[in-house]
Amino acid sequence: MTELRGKTLFITGGSRGIGLAIGVRAARDGANVAIAAKTVEAHPRLPGTIFTAAAEIERAGGRALAVACDIRDEAAVRAAVARTVEAFGGIDVLVNNASAIFLAGTADTPMKRYDLMQQVNARGTFLCTQACLPHLLRAANPHVLVLSPPLRLEAEWFAGHVAYSMAKVGMSLCVLGMAEEFRRSGIAFNALWPRTSIATAAIRNIPGSEAVVRGSRRPEIVADAAHAILVRPSRECTGNFFLDEEVLAAEGVTDFERYAVEPGMPLVPDLFV
Repeated sequence: MTELRGKTLFITGGSRGIGLAIGVRAARDGANVAIAAKTVEAHPRLPGTIFTAAAEIERAGGRALAVACDIRDEAAVRAAVARTVEAFGGIDVLVNNASAIFLAGTADTPMKRYDLMQQVNARGTFLCTQACLPHLLRAANPHVLVLSPPLRLEAEWFAGHVAYSMAKVGMSLCVLGMAEEFRRSGIAFNALWPRTSIATAAIRNIPGSEAVVRGSRRPEIVADAAHAILVRPSRECTGNFFLDEEVLAAEGVTDFERYAVEPGMPLVPDLFV
């Protein structure tokens, strides 16, 4: 399989950034894309809603469904999955993209922020996967792709932002365990993470982030890597912790400057790489 034509993707947190880029890339093949996210009204500093995302997907050539959904709410998640299946007849791909971030040390992390990250990142990934499972089990080439980092337990990846790292690694642990749990069922579970900083709206809005943005890549590099993974046979590609650049290099891509926000600028490595 070389394209996602006719496949249905359920993407969490896809109203902007990497999630939207993955949806648009799939739409160029003629895929069906459900955008399951909270944003129904534009934020003053974070452009994009589920409705503008759906419009962009349709302009790219796909069919779109905008579903207002807070993935912390089990009933809302199950209703969003049901709406997707009703609209498109099934689910072939789940992209667990939704994530919450708060980079602070232990003493400076309010428990409200800790709870939010655990609920959205680790619990949200588990819940959305559970809700989609009955439909993925019936799909011809089912994939679950989780936007989470490689599993590394060295202290340096946790120190300084323990709460956030725990929540993100929780997503990666879902990949580790579920890939083996569903290996015989043929559902692929893989993680994908950028090698460099990605210039999302959230990054751009951090005070003093101008230098980081200039040394970042655009979300399209992650979207192209995701596409390359999702068209692979699910029974032959599972349990991997991919970096975007490595995936594309294996596909023969040699020109990575086209993904740069500012070509020629030294790239800023990602937090977990």
